[in-house]
Amino acid sequence: MRGVFVDANEALAVIMERLEKPGDPKVRIHRDPDIKPEQYPEILDGAEIAIVDHTALPTEVAKNCTGLKHVVFLGTGARSYMNPEELAELGISVHLIKGYGDTAVAESAVALMWASARVIAMMDREMRAGNWLREDGMQLTGKTLGLIGFGGIAAEVARIASGSGMKVIAWNRSPKSHASVEFTDLDTLLARSDVVSLHLLLNDETRGMITREKIAKMKPGVVFINTARGAIVDEQAMIDALNSGHIRHAGLDVFNIEPLPADHPLTKIPNVTLSAHSAFRTPEASENLIEAAWIHCRRIVKG
Repeated sequence: MRGVFVDANEALAVIMERLEKPGDPKVRIHRDPDIKPEQYPEILDGAEIAIVDHTALPTEVAKNCTGLKHVVFLGTGARSYMNPEELAELGISVHLIKGYGDTAVAESAVALMWASARVIAMMDREMRAGNWLREDGMQLTGKTLGLIGFGGIAAEVARIASGSGMKVIAWNRSPKSHASVEFTDLDTLLARSDVVSLHLLLNDETRGMITREKIAKMKPGVVFINTARGAIVDEQAMIDALNSGHIRHAGLDVFNIEPLPADHPLTKIPNVTLSAHSAFRTPEASENLIEAAWIHCRRIVKG
């Protein structure tokens, strides 16, 4: 059984090579992170396993990938790039990797929260333009942080935020309990939170879940953080709330369209801090990610 890492950047390729063990399945590394979906059949060349970082795999393209039986997706957000149910109908199983970057993403969410509360990016932009902008920030000690979704990443955010003197409340679709976190219903969370941070997987239930109505229920002047998936939020409603000031500031790592177009409305709004879907990008998380990918490949080969 053969595998191909279809869209490896150099950093991940190096880790993939280093973590290979004697007896591992043969995995060819295609060192090009910017492939087009229509290149899949040629790059795979009949291989049974595709290791995929971020390249979309449309179902119509997958039909032409002779021999493909398994997709090892490097992360949890495969639904942003492919339809697992449709692939399953073709006999292709999609394997996810969870937990590899919980600390990395949590630290990024907290960094965006602090940068947003103190409008650091805005002051940086203005100073580079020659303007001595001095802006009042939001002091976060004693404020309430509301976590929408409570998995491994949110638990790490809760740990960091609690340690910095914030009160942490959370909502999760299934019952959870966690030390120093108060669980409540979603409407209560939206009404009470000074900062709202989103930590949900994207699926049919969560797509578009943060509607215009939900945003309206947030406390006026809220800071909104999204390191989950852009499609969970009604983007236009969020933009309108930013323009009106109902959302004081947003820290966003994920977007409906990626890469974010240069002329996108979010690039024109001053009270937004943007990062390029990079919350998970640390050497430690990359190491965990590729090790988990190898584990998937070994398990697949063993049946």
